[in-house]
Amino acid sequence: VQLQACGGGLVQAGGSLRLSCAVPETIFSTNAMAWYRQAPGKQREVVASITSGGNANYVDSVKGRFTISRDNARNTVYLQMNSLKPEDTGVYYCNAFLPRLQRVWGRGTQVTVSS
Repeated sequence: VQLQACGGGLVQAGGSLRLSCAVPETIFSTNAMAWYRQAPGKQREVVASITSGGNANYVDSVKGRFTISRDNARNTVYLQMNSLKPEDTGVYYCNAFLPRLQRVWGRGTQVTVSS
């Protein structure tokens, strides 16, 4: 089962986007989820994660600008991205935080921030 992120697009620097990802209940209900980003020419990295209880962590580069959240009733995880910068450009994916629980990576959603 692939997890498909959506909500990406082209936005000017300083703009906002909200990503969402519907997750199968089998991996969502008790597991930490995360948003990942793969910038052009770089490896995929975690940008934000959230536990089943709602505790969130962020990579330093997005702290104060991005907010990860989850709707446990809808098995959906969100990433609100504000004050976007060109260096936020990349393909964004969602998946379980723990590698052993991750499902097949979907296509992700492209976020492009123009300067």
